[in-house]
Amino acid sequence: MTRLEKLYSIIENSRDLGVRLNKDVLQQVEELEEEIIKKEILPALSSDIAPRLNPIQRDLVLVVEYHPGEPISVALSRKTKISEMTGAKVLTPRSSTPVRSEEVPEEVAPHEPTKQVKNPTKGLKVTFPDGTVIWHRQAIDTFIDTLRKIGLERIPVLGIEHGRGFNLVSKEKRPPVAGHIWQHECDGWYIYSNISNPTKAEDLKHISDHYHLGLKIEEGKPE
Repeated sequence: MTRLEKLYSIIENSRDLGVRLNKDVLQQVEELEEEIIKKEILPALSSDIAPRLNPIQRDLVLVVEYHPGEPISVALSRKTKISEMTGAKVLTPRSSTPVRSEEVPEEVAPHEPTKQVKNPTKGLKVTFPDGTVIWHRQAIDTFIDTLRKIGLERIPVLGIEHGRGFNLVSKEKRPPVAGHIWQHECDGWYIYSNISNPTKAEDLKHISDHYHLGLKIEEGKPE
């Protein structure tokens, strides 16, 4: 039985027994329902939808209306932010923001490349035992969304460090340097992102092994 099924079972059993749930309990139920949807359902939904939206080159908002037992209804809006829509609650904010320096890097004379780089990034695909697949075109997005699903607060205790002793996930911000991005800011945490894809995969494997998550980590980009 999933967490959502257990939650709905508690509500249904309370009704059957004639137990009235007060406002505080109902508020907690609503918050838990939103948390489960945000952390367990939306990541998989995003992985399915995002590749299909890639051909679209204009901003839009898709609104999904869902009623149990009925076909879903989808509306399209040209408003560029969900927050602009009255009554809408954002459950999936932008996963991360690169921490940039406000300084402008010095201009350097153009030079001829010493070698040609083909397919510089192969991408990452992460599959959870529950069937959740996190797979974006950019490996860093897959990496960060995977860490979010695992729980960012669970990562610092593992002591994974990069770049002069900065924890993979921490509250410590590495001072940015013009022309370099060391970290991405996500949900109040700083995630060290200036690492290669093989290192990202190694970090995820280490986290998976430590917490016995059974993650399947593969290279590749979605078509």
